[in-house]
This record gives sequence, structure tokens and C-alpha cells, in this order.
Amino acid sequence: MGCHNPRIADEVCFRGILIRLVAGSSWTDIEAILNFEVSDTTLRARRDEWIEAGVFSKLEAEARAAYDRILELDLEVVAVDGSIHKAPCGGEGTGKSPVDRAKLGWKWSVAVDRAGIPIGWAIDGANRNDVALLAPTLDAVHATGLLVDIGTLSLDRGYDYPVVRERLAERGLVELDIQRRGTKPPPGTPHRLTLGVRWIVEATNTWWSNYGQLRRNTDRRNHHRHAALCLATTVLIIGRLIAYRDRWSPP
Repeated sequence: MGCHNPRIADEVCFRGILIRLVAGSSWTDIEAILNFEVSDTTLRARRDEWIEAGVFSKLEAEARAAYDRILELDLEVVAVDGSIHKAPCGGEGTGKSPVDRAKLGWKWSVAVDRAGIPIGWAIDGANRNDVALLAPTLDAVHATGLLVDIGTLSLDRGYDYPVVRERLAERGLVELDIQRRGTKPPPGTPHRLTLGVRWIVEATNTWWSNYGQLRRNTDRRNHHRHAALCLATTVLIIGRLIAYRDRWSPP
């Protein structure tokens, strides 16, 4: 009717959300970076609107499906591990970090294929044990329909317990590569060799940690953190696909 401001273009809002993911800046800073084309309130509202519509989850699922169709997910070996990060504003799904002087933090537990592509994850407080997050992580993989295709599941020594092996067997995961507790590699062994195939999930944790919003998260709701992980995963997968497309291009 001409009595309200026109709706801000989705492209502008999406660009602001991407900038925040990469830089980890506050919403008011993003407003300034975008030359005040959109307010911080509108950015948050548009993000919540898209989360409610399942946009971020659908983006990640579509990107993963495209990768599987073009390059094919390699599920012969799947590695799972957790990673702890800062959450100074607290809120849902945070806890005292055991590696950061009991400051508030959050943790993700992610399963990746042999190329480091995330196929499922779970999030919780930094004080949650990796073993406690293993079941919800595998539930997330099951939701994608990929659990039955896993050949060998690789885990570090923190999962080396009989009850873990029993629960994995109940899920049909009997081919396991779990590092034994109390074992140490010979002095001077390169870090990558000490990890074995688990270096792949460590690389994925590093890729995710490069995003400012994930490394020092100021969101107060788990669905906001999940949306950020979906977006980061989408960017990583699309980057792989672009590199594959340009593999024969001259430097």
C-alpha cells in the first residue's frame, strides 16, 4: 500500500549471514559492513524465518546429495570425533569447558567420510563427554540414510570401552577401528601418522573452526548453531565441487 518499507532482498540478507559466519562479527557490525542496507533486526528475523522453513538444513542436504552424485561419498571408513569451542554468551547447549578454565563453551561431535565430508553431527555443552555424543551423532547419520553404508568406524582412545562396542554392534557397526587406551606412538612419530585415518575428522574440525561464528559462538540457541554448521558445511562442499569442476583449468 506504499505505507511500509519494502522487504529487503533475500540476497542482501544471505550475504550478511555469510559474512557473520566467516568473521564471527556482531549483527550490528554486519549492518555497518553492508552499508546499512539492512538492519541487524531484519538480519536476525530473516535468519529465524529461514531456520523455521528448514532452508539451511535443505541447503546442506542438497549440497551433500550433489557431492554424492558427482564425486560419491566414500563411506568405506567413517571417523567420528568432537571439538570444543568458546560460547561466551552462554545459553542453551553450553557448559563449562574442561580445556578453557571452566569458561562457557559448546561442543560438536561430527562423523565424516573418507574425504572429510560431514555426514552427521550433534551439538551440546562443552562439558559433555564424547561418548555421550556418539549416539546422537550416529542418529544424525541414520537420518540421512547413510548409516547402513558405513564400512569401518574409526574412533580415538576416548571411545575404547566395552559398552561403546556393544552399543555400536546393536546398530550393526561391527567393523571398528578404535585406538586402545594406554597406548602411545613411538617418540618422534608424525602427528598425522599417530592419528591414522582419524586425521580426516581432525581436518574437518579445523575447517569448521576457521569460521569465526563457530570458533567463538555468541548464539544462545542450539538451532542457531545448527544452522551455522549447515551453512559452513554447504560452503565447504560447494568449494570441493568447484575445485573438481576446474580441475583441468590452467593455473
